[in-house]
Order: sequence, then C-alpha cells, then structure tokens
Amino acid sequence: MGGVGGRDRVKRRLMWTACTGVTAVALLTGCSDTSAGAVPHRVASPAVSAGRAAATESSRAAVAEHVKTVVEDRLSADEERFGSGTGSPCATSSPAMFTARCGAAAQATGADASFVLEQIDRREGFATLRSVARKLRTAVTGYERLGCADAPTEAAARHACLEPAALIAQGFPDLRSGANLGLRGA
Repeated sequence: MGGVGGRDRVKRRLMWTACTGVTAVALLTGCSDTSAGAVPHRVASPAVSAGRAAATESSRAAVAEHVKTVVEDRLSADEERFGSGTGSPCATSSPAMFTARCGAAAQATGADASFVLEQIDRREGFATLRSVARKLRTAVTGYERLGCADAPTEAAARHACLEPAALIAQGFPDLRSGANLGLRGA
C-alpha cells in the first residue's frame, strides 16, 4: 500500500507544482480573467512614466519650435514692411500714426495676431503668446473703431488712439518674444 499512497503524494506534488508554475507565468505575463476585448488596468513603472513625460515634453518642444518658426517667418516679413517700435508708423511719436500707413500696419499686426492664435489653439504652454496676441487684436479693433487712421481732429479722439497705436507699434517684437517664451513653456 505504500506504493499507491506514495504515488498519490507525488501526483499531488506534481499537480501543485504545475499549478503554481502556471499561476506564476500568468502573473508574470499579465494574464487576467478580463474579457478578450478588455485591457486590464496596469500601473506604469516609474521608468515608463518618466519615458512618457519625456516624450510629452519632446512633443511640446517640437510644437513650440514649429510655432516659433512659422510665426517668425510671418512676423519678419511684416516687420520688414512696416517697421516696429519707434520705426513703426504706429509709434506715438510718428507723424504717420493717424494715417492709412498706420492703418495698414494695424491690419497686418491684427492678422498676425490672429494667425498666432490659430497656431496655438488648444495647445499648452503658450500663455504669454496667447495673451499678447489677444491684446493686439483688441488694440487693432480699438484703433479701427476710433477711426485713428482717418486723422481725427478732436483732441479726445487723438488721445484715445495713443494706447492702441503704441501696442500695435510694439506688436511684432511682442509676438516674437511670446513665441520665444513658448519654447520654455510660458
């Protein structure tokens, strides 16, 4: 009888070893009792999380670089055409501030600000650029609404034109600075 009981013990031990081996393999390979189409929830390892974060940062950097490039190309052409800062026809010290020349610069600046907003729409990391572009669009709208390019004669109207004109004159460099800050996530 010792032979039959011994064989049973060996069979039980082999079955137990086989079951624990299958269980270990299932745990190591990530098998579960979820349905065939379902994906089990797994917690990413720190290395995987760091890799994803680096990929996300790399993607954001690539987007910021692309935005900077396309914005710079457009700004450079308009800035060369109209000037900026004290060289702009919209500078408050410029005799052209109340002329069609500043009106054309205002339109170009507004178009560039709108272009910038289209480029960064729903993207993270462009807070400064977004803010500058929105302020410029508001300034252009104000300049046009006040009729600043039509040489207003009333002192109050001329005075009201100063702020939007100053923002427009500085628009190209401010947009450029915002695009550069976008590279740093700001």
